[in-house]
Order: sequence, then C-alpha cells, then structure tokens
Amino acid sequence: MLIAFALTPMGVEENGAAYVADAIKIIRESGLPNRSDSMYTMIEGDWDEVMDVVKRATEAVADRVPRVQVSIRADVWPGMDRPLDGKISMLERRVADNAAAAGALDGSTAATGADASGVPATGAGPTS
Repeated sequence: MLIAFALTPMGVEENGAAYVADAIKIIRESGLPNRSDSMYTMIEGDWDEVMDVVKRATEAVADRVPRVQVSIRADVWPGMDRPLDGKISMLERRVADNAAAAGALDGSTAATGADASGVPATGAGPTS
C-alpha cells in the first residue's frame, strides 16, 4: 500500500518546519520506502507498518504543539510492485506510448521537433 500524508502543527505562531522535521526523522528511520515533497510525505509498506509510522510521526509532533491536523490518502493496490516508484514508472511509460502513437498517426513528433513525450523542443514550432 501507499500512504500520502501531511501533518500540520496547529496553535503555534512560528514556522511548523521544526515540528515536522521530528516526524520526518521518524519516517526516515522506519526503513520503509518514503519520499517527501512540499505537500505530502509518501510511505510504502503493508497496512500495519505504514500506519504505525504515521501514528509515531503524528505523536512526535503532537508532543510539542497543542494540536495536529493530519491528512491521509491511501492507495491499496494488491499486486502493485513498489507503488512509490511503480506508479510513476507506469505513468511515464503510458505518456511515452501515447506520444509515440500520436506521432506515428500524423507524423507530428518528427515534424514539430518534439521530443518523445510530444513536447516541442524549445524554440521549435511547426515546420512547413
């Protein structure tokens, strides 16, 4: 399973990054595959181990602030191998396949100077 979650420290006037850093430390030390971006932290694993990490990370923040808002999204996909990277790889393959198919149908990829994704190269436009 893949969990994306965000912790928002509430009731503190200063920047919440110091509080969230405590949670990130717990997540990284868990040994589970994870990735953080500006909006969420994603953790991959089975239900019990992922939720245990979310709980411990939340408690680490809650120990220091009056209230913590927790937003969680879960993707339960039995049989998906390595969903943290596997879903992105699958999407990238689909984008490339769609662009190649579109180029083969109308020749637009070669004619416009587009790359494999179908996006025109900088400064390139349709040619006559």
